[in-house]
Amino acid sequence: MTDILDELAWRGLLAQHTDLDALRAELATGPLALYCGFDPTAPSLHIGNLVQILTVRRLQDAGNRPFALVGGATGLIGDPKMTGERTLNSPDVVAGWVERIRAQIAPLLRFDGPNAATMVNNLDWTSGLSTIDFLRDVGKHYRLGTMLAKETVARRLHSEQGISFTEFSYQILQGMDFLELYRRHGVRLQTGGNDQWGNLLSGVELVRKVEGVAVHALTTPLITKADGTKFGKTESGTVWLDPTMTTPYAFYQFWLNADDADVVRYLKVFTFRTHEEIAELELAVAERPAAREAQRALAYDVTALVHGTAATDAVVAASQALFGRGSLADLDADTLAAAVAELPTAPGRAGDLVVDLLAATGVVASKAAARRAVAEGGASVNNVRVAGDDAVLSVDDLLHGRWAVLRRGKRTLAVVDSQAQGTPRA
Repeated sequence: MTDILDELAWRGLLAQHTDLDALRAELATGPLALYCGFDPTAPSLHIGNLVQILTVRRLQDAGNRPFALVGGATGLIGDPKMTGERTLNSPDVVAGWVERIRAQIAPLLRFDGPNAATMVNNLDWTSGLSTIDFLRDVGKHYRLGTMLAKETVARRLHSEQGISFTEFSYQILQGMDFLELYRRHGVRLQTGGNDQWGNLLSGVELVRKVEGVAVHALTTPLITKADGTKFGKTESGTVWLDPTMTTPYAFYQFWLNADDADVVRYLKVFTFRTHEEIAELELAVAERPAAREAQRALAYDVTALVHGTAATDAVVAASQALFGRGSLADLDADTLAAAVAELPTAPGRAGDLVVDLLAATGVVASKAAARRAVAEGGASVNNVRVAGDDAVLSVDDLLHGRWAVLRRGKRTLAVVDSQAQGTPRA
């Protein structure tokens, strides 16, 4: 059991902790019950949350029993942000998001066997709690000075927006979760991101004061890029786990585009590859960086974890087909739509001159450049070389009756969309 702490350290997943030696000693006595919380303040989790789910999974694989808490109560409040008050969502909206997030967590943990995971909702122990009981039984154990010293609270207090009593009380609600899970299920460890350290300590202190028991907390570092910029964002926004918010294709491409300086660290955090496998991929980055073996392994593993192998195989086929290593016609409409979504796009229809479309999409700078590309054999429609500068787009070229992929050389791509508005440039 204690080896899991060394494993988490090797993977860069240990930041702050209450007493690592005490936790190590307790793990040595047998399986430990632990929990991690996820608030439904959006309709989907994102890849920052994935760090926590996979950390819990590693602890489960080491023989411990996890509880995944989806906060139907805390989600109605929201953890205070540095930038200002959250917009409160209605109970119906939050309840819907609870179910969506439960469905995202469910495939990533094991819910059968001797150390089966359990899903819980803190609305179960807060909805019937009166204000008087909350203040007497929980609130009396909190000291205002400690609560005010929390970094987010302190910063908000000195900002123009200030902080409401509602958000100020969030740390009490989260602390109560640890107490309830300790009482109900014997939970003795809470994990979370490093930005949650103050909230984790709130629970540790509450259990100590009420039950006289020392429990544990540990956090994972916030994941950043090697250059210090924020992880988990693209030009189009947050990388979500929900396939309707970030398509499997875009999800795969995010990981495939990982920088050489980041990819080994991401492999440790987001995959279950062994030390030996990661060492081999690290060597590949050093010796054959152009092959991007580590990035392809990372992208496949994480996409398969979140979206399944069938969706991932379809994404890989689409990625290869775009660059001439497969048939675009074999891709289903949803996968093709996701694959071309980030490409330069121009309207077009059957009968349009291909040279006009090459210029309209920006694959080449002008019609003259388009004619040269065609003459040199460097232009293609759906990976089929354009035969002459009088070639026109045919009905059959419109995949799924809508798209045609244009390519100049090996890597310059664009798409013609027959449903796009406007007319192609002359």
